[in-house]
Amino acid sequence: MTNLRNMLLAACCLTLLATGASNAQSAKKKKNKAAQQAALQQARPQPTEQEIQISEALFLDGLKYFMLEDYQQALQLFQKAYTLSPDNAALNYKIGETYLLLEENKHALPFAKAALALENKNAYYYLLLAQLYTEQKQYDAAAQTYNDLLRQVPNSEEYLFNLADLYLSQSRYEDALKTYERIEKQFGQLEQLSVSRQQIYLRQKNVDKAIEEGEKLLAANPTEMRYFLAQAELYNAAQKPDKAIATLTQALRLEPNNPFAYLMLADLNRQKGNLAESEKQVKIAFASTDLDIDTKVRILVDFIRQLPDPKIENIALELAKLTIETHPEEAKAFAVTGDLQAIVGQKEQARDNYLQAVKLDNSHFKIWQQIVLLDAELAQADAMVLHSEQALELFPNQAVFWFYNGTGHLIEKNYQKAVRALEHGKRLSAGQDELVAQFNMQLGDGYNSLKEYKKSDEAYEAVLALDTDNEHVLNNYSYFLSLRNERLDNARAMAERLIKQHPTNPTYLDTYAWVLYKLGEYTEARKYLEQAVAISDDATILEHYGDVLFKLGKKEEALSQWQKAKGKGEASAFIDKKIKEKKLYE
Repeated sequence: MTNLRNMLLAACCLTLLATGASNAQSAKKKKNKAAQQAALQQARPQPTEQEIQISEALFLDGLKYFMLEDYQQALQLFQKAYTLSPDNAALNYKIGETYLLLEENKHALPFAKAALALENKNAYYYLLLAQLYTEQKQYDAAAQTYNDLLRQVPNSEEYLFNLADLYLSQSRYEDALKTYERIEKQFGQLEQLSVSRQQIYLRQKNVDKAIEEGEKLLAANPTEMRYFLAQAELYNAAQKPDKAIATLTQALRLEPNNPFAYLMLADLNRQKGNLAESEKQVKIAFASTDLDIDTKVRILVDFIRQLPDPKIENIALELAKLTIETHPEEAKAFAVTGDLQAIVGQKEQARDNYLQAVKLDNSHFKIWQQIVLLDAELAQADAMVLHSEQALELFPNQAVFWFYNGTGHLIEKNYQKAVRALEHGKRLSAGQDELVAQFNMQLGDGYNSLKEYKKSDEAYEAVLALDTDNEHVLNNYSYFLSLRNERLDNARAMAERLIKQHPTNPTYLDTYAWVLYKLGEYTEARKYLEQAVAISDDATILEHYGDVLFKLGKKEEALSQWQKAKGKGEASAFIDKKIKEKKLYE
């Protein structure tokens, strides 16, 4: 079998060689260029019969390596053959083609030209030369080569398409259009020609001519839905919405449930101010499983960009619901719905949809981040701990999940777990000062609760070194120092700094008043607590107010405030004893 294949290959190669030589002799009689080539051939010593046989054998061996895609070895053999018979068109062509495949176009070009000079009736030689010119961005030369091919080689009209593509790629639109006319004369009306003409007219911003081609396409293809949709888009671009609507109405007679037609109708009616009709049609489109999930998501994202806007909120939510109903196995349907709901304030529903999204595809970091963020905003510490732990199984090196895990444990009063998680996240955040500061804020609270005051103070001080006006730290640090009766002057300075920046915040007013209380400045403390209770009825603030009043000798008023604090249910452990014995306990 191998010998037979080699014999056939040899026969083909010998035919190529023989044809190349005889055609070169014929060409020199027809053209000046060929005559020059012939003169050059005459000046060269003609190869002997033995040299011809050796050249043929080398060429055959080179073709074997060429077929095996060992182009370097093939080239070496072709070049050896060339030294013996340089005037063989087929050999010159093959050397040029090999150089092209080796991406050595400059070396390929002389051989491609030589092949064509020796044989000008072979279409493949023209195609190689045109490709090389194109690769080297010599587009005019490439176009001329295609035109020479069409003129010199009989029955080569199929290469008009190559010429048209070349013109189109170079934005030579008029030349491309003329070439399409030549194609049409040769092959008759073709659907692709109308499509290509349409593309050219659109690039030229000649919408009217594009519409004309569209009408031809519709006339020739009266059941092709895509042409109706394209024509409607063109009418819309030409600011002819009524014609666009009529075209789409006609299209829906062919495919009554086509969602893309309904989407376009929805957009057209929105432009005309028919909002109720527009909403009706977009809902029909979204209710279709034929409208792909990615298109639906893109539209919903466009709605999200416009929110908050009460005018579109309801329709956006309805479309999101339809997206979930039609694509219940798509994580992105639930994720985009969650995005929308989070923006309009439906936080719990948003969190639930995010959870459904990660059930279907748990690989998206940002969705997990949204889940724990919403847990925090919903003040659901147990959920924050649970979901952050699930996220950490997937993303153990993401500091943000350690932060929420630690914060959740802190709220749940699992202080040891809290500081372990927070310290780990802090280590992961090394080099990110702002993120480290977030961890230190929480660590200050956690270590204070564990009565590891040195670590607590160090954490707070690290935050203030970066952000001297950090509200959380100024408030908590000063308050905890007052509870410990330590560095009260520092506590006073921090609390005072805070209320100057936030003079109407009842929590900060209470903190400052409590520092003053600890300093024995009861009258001054009362002043700030009166401001606080005028704004807030927080149990701690009311109890503190009662304590200050007691210190000022106003025991009945103090009792009244303690009773109010008890009614809020979040007062200190001493509140019942204070009320019962009408005494101050700290």
